[in-house]
Amino acid sequence: MSSASEVADAAERKDVRGRWLLSLPALLIIGIASVFPLLIVLVYSFLKPGSYGDVVWQFSPDAWVGVLFQRDIFDGTLSIADAHLSIFWRSVRLSLMTTVLALILGFPTAYFIATRPERTRAIWLFLITIPFWTNLLIRTFAIQEVIRNEGVVNGLLMKLGVISSPIQMMFTDFAIMIGMVYVYFPLMVLPLYASMEKLDFRLVEAGYDLYATRLKVLWRIIIPMVKPGIIAGSILVFIPSLGAYVTPRVLGGGRNLMLGNLIELQFGQGRNWPLGAALSITLLVIVMAALLIYVRKASNGGAHHG
Repeated sequence: MSSASEVADAAERKDVRGRWLLSLPALLIIGIASVFPLLIVLVYSFLKPGSYGDVVWQFSPDAWVGVLFQRDIFDGTLSIADAHLSIFWRSVRLSLMTTVLALILGFPTAYFIATRPERTRAIWLFLITIPFWTNLLIRTFAIQEVIRNEGVVNGLLMKLGVISSPIQMMFTDFAIMIGMVYVYFPLMVLPLYASMEKLDFRLVEAGYDLYATRLKVLWRIIIPMVKPGIIAGSILVFIPSLGAYVTPRVLGGGRNLMLGNLIELQFGQGRNWPLGAALSITLLVIVMAALLIYVRKASNGGAHHG
């Protein structure tokens, strides 16, 4: 009996070692392409900035202090970096608004596709994914042509007599949010569709048979069953929105900065690589914290609902 269990344990250990060996190339690629660059950024954040970019290999915590504070050039006193906090808040706020708006628009879109005949679903999904065939910069310029003063929206409203002069939408937070919703909209629809495709619509019919209203059916049956898709889509939209660079740069006109623009500014014109590295790590921490909170809340909600 003992010999049989020992043989089974040895076979299991051999199987585990074999799996680790098979996974070793992928782990090495992840380590070299992802973990190692992050370690370099982390090291840079504790160094001094060079005069013309790069870093001076001397330990200094000034970059981390500069994330939230700014030092007076005359007496060296520290004060809150209002500009950085404003950019942090704008980035989080616009990312949340983008996620919510993409969810509001993406949910009925995914539901519509999931309820079409099977032979036509592929066509609708094809139409949703078409924007991914185009470069991000081109898509951003396309949105710019729609919302600029001489664009499609203002031109149509003026022809209809709704407005007498163009509405200033460009170079505002609204323009950035609309641009990010358009860019990341497929990332919300596809996970939602994947969850709704597996939805047993007989449960929806049962809810109607029990005289439940459409709102109750949506809230008590459909949303709990497609919650994994809601979580996945929200994560896929929130993370790239928080670190977006191209869309805020083009539609914000360089005035409404987000974290991605602030980081690029430090590595470019600011020539303060340690501060840019510290801001990059801060962005990573914010994303990880948001993911942990979001997933924990969703898990608790699902357990409570169950």
